[in-house]
Amino acid sequence: MARTSLLVFLKIVMILICAGWVSLWLLKPTELWTRKWKTAEQSTMTTAFRYNGLDFVVYTFPVIALAIIGFIYLELKPKEPRSRQRRSSNTALSNPLIVNSYVGVLTGIEILAVSLFVLFLAWTFYVRISNDFKKMIPNKSMKLNMSQFKLFRLATRCGLLAEACLALLLLPILRGMAIFRLLGIQFEASVRYHVWLGTAMLFFATLHGAGTFLIWGIKHCIQDQMWKWQQTGRIYLAGEIALVTGLVIWITSLPQIRRKQFEIFYYTHHLYAVFLLFFLFHTGDRHFYMVFPGIFLFGLDKLLRIIQSRPETCILSARIFPCKVVELILPKDPRLKYTPTSVIFMKIPSISKFQWHSFTVTSNSSIDDHTMSVIIKCEGWWTSSLYNIIQTEVDSDNDQMKCIPVAIEGPYGPASLDFLRYDSLLLVAGGIGVTPFLSILREIDSAQSSGTKGFPTKIHLIYVVKKSQDMCLLNPILPLLLKQKGEQLHLKVKVFVTQEKQSGATVRELLNEYSQVETVNFSTKCSNYAIHGLESFLWRAAIAGFSSIMFLLLLSFFNHAFLHPGKKASKQKNSSSETDLFLICSFTIAIICSALVAVIFRRRNLREGIPSISEKQGKKMKPSSMEMSASLEGHEIHFGGRPNFQDIFSKFPNETGGSDIGVLACGPETMKESLASLCQLSSQGIRTSAQRKKPYFNFHSLTFTL
Repeated sequence: MARTSLLVFLKIVMILICAGWVSLWLLKPTELWTRKWKTAEQSTMTTAFRYNGLDFVVYTFPVIALAIIGFIYLELKPKEPRSRQRRSSNTALSNPLIVNSYVGVLTGIEILAVSLFVLFLAWTFYVRISNDFKKMIPNKSMKLNMSQFKLFRLATRCGLLAEACLALLLLPILRGMAIFRLLGIQFEASVRYHVWLGTAMLFFATLHGAGTFLIWGIKHCIQDQMWKWQQTGRIYLAGEIALVTGLVIWITSLPQIRRKQFEIFYYTHHLYAVFLLFFLFHTGDRHFYMVFPGIFLFGLDKLLRIIQSRPETCILSARIFPCKVVELILPKDPRLKYTPTSVIFMKIPSISKFQWHSFTVTSNSSIDDHTMSVIIKCEGWWTSSLYNIIQTEVDSDNDQMKCIPVAIEGPYGPASLDFLRYDSLLLVAGGIGVTPFLSILREIDSAQSSGTKGFPTKIHLIYVVKKSQDMCLLNPILPLLLKQKGEQLHLKVKVFVTQEKQSGATVRELLNEYSQVETVNFSTKCSNYAIHGLESFLWRAAIAGFSSIMFLLLLSFFNHAFLHPGKKASKQKNSSSETDLFLICSFTIAIICSALVAVIFRRRNLREGIPSISEKQGKKMKPSSMEMSASLEGHEIHFGGRPNFQDIFSKFPNETGGSDIGVLACGPETMKESLASLCQLSSQGIRTSAQRKKPYFNFHSLTFTL
């Protein structure tokens, strides 16, 4: 009872903090806020905190406090009950509402959130421009007429819209310090919000820069203004460098470049540090504190992830499938538990010392206490290099296998398991997109074997592949496919081979042919550490609070030591470059101190007990396969075409008998859009009690990599 009351209290506090921070952004453009805020800043100028300490507490700390309280809430929150929950009217908002090839699949909740954000931007722009046009004080130095002045102010206020987008830009891509987890949003789903915000930010920033340059060009003063220091100590050149840097990051992140030249995308994205630094020099610390929450949490998250990936572990073994796919087996701390569809980030220094790649975990922590596995399709440069390393070891005659060290971040998994809530499941995978479903099926089978109730028992897996040999990816769930009808889990697989004509082969024959794998066990002499995952939520809350307090104390120290709080505020207007430097130094030192605390804490945990790694080096296993004497007549295979999803949807309720159906899709975007459209058509509206028996399809999009 006490825990329940505390959880309710924490939830109310989080709602109030969130509402207060949003209200702050709504009031900030108004004249009332400007007058009150100037008075508040003046009152702090004689203190050690000064105005920048007040800015941090009011503008930045609410989001950090939200993260701290959120972590405490998640730590105290009991695990989701292993039972199907009753469907609510909110399901209609979480189902696809718009399906478009340009914007993808949008739910009602996403459309509502985007609409509110657009209204906020419109409100901010309108209030700022209205106040500017009322004053009508043209820039005398450039001798602008009224129309030129209006255009100049319009361009200037577009910069504030870019600032609002930047304030949210980094929040969706936080991993260990993720606050989106409070909303039940998975990391891979929130990445696209980062893309949307980044695109909007650069759109407004480009309008801001282009409009300013247009006015300068009309007045023939581009060179003079570019190098001119403003009265507040700012220089326009910093803004131009930030804009160019942001455009380079955006262009190299386009799908056409990111998919074909991942290295270019990866390395240019690290220019974010240059962008943020020159943004600070261009706008000043007063504007920077508005966008600082995401930057603060991102910096802390980045360092903690680096610490988590140390010390490196190693690959225990690898399995090579016929379709140029490898499964890596990694050591895991038995205490580490994760949810199905979790993602890890992996770096192999022998291939690249800087590149991290994400992969879906295909193993299940309820079954595999000491190991974790990922399946990798070897197509690009990095994955092909990994494949060549493993294949070289298989082909070599050396009995002593090499040791391959790897660094691991994660696993990062969903906060809730939505697929547990349905009567039946329709899983649709394309190619390597089957990997998230391997962990889902293992989780359900493990739970039902242990007697846990509330799981869907009737599941259909629609697997679309180009070649029949790609069916080898079903190898990890062969034991499930071979189960007899008397078992609790009723799994039916329908394979569609799109680029091969009818061969007459059955599912059993093809699985038997392509289930042969080569296994190689590597040495573990280079590392004796297992993956032990993220620290607890309480620990993350403590480290976030510690770094915030450290930052504020350091900022106060620099203010007191160098800016002499006793002086009048009017004499301190030209010290903007100093305050920028103090902000950078305080942030850097606070993050480093937090990192040192994290390192000490991690070393102490490692001393208490290092999970042992079983030694299996020097053994090469011959190709092996599972003898399939059991019947596989219930499964189907089709050649020469794609699945007719409309026909599958119409037959599925009769085949499974469930009225509440979860549709999980992982694969090409076009496939997801087709499924989302069918879910949208089949499940329009909110069901009443009289319509409970009508099939209701609930769409969920998954991803196997980021």
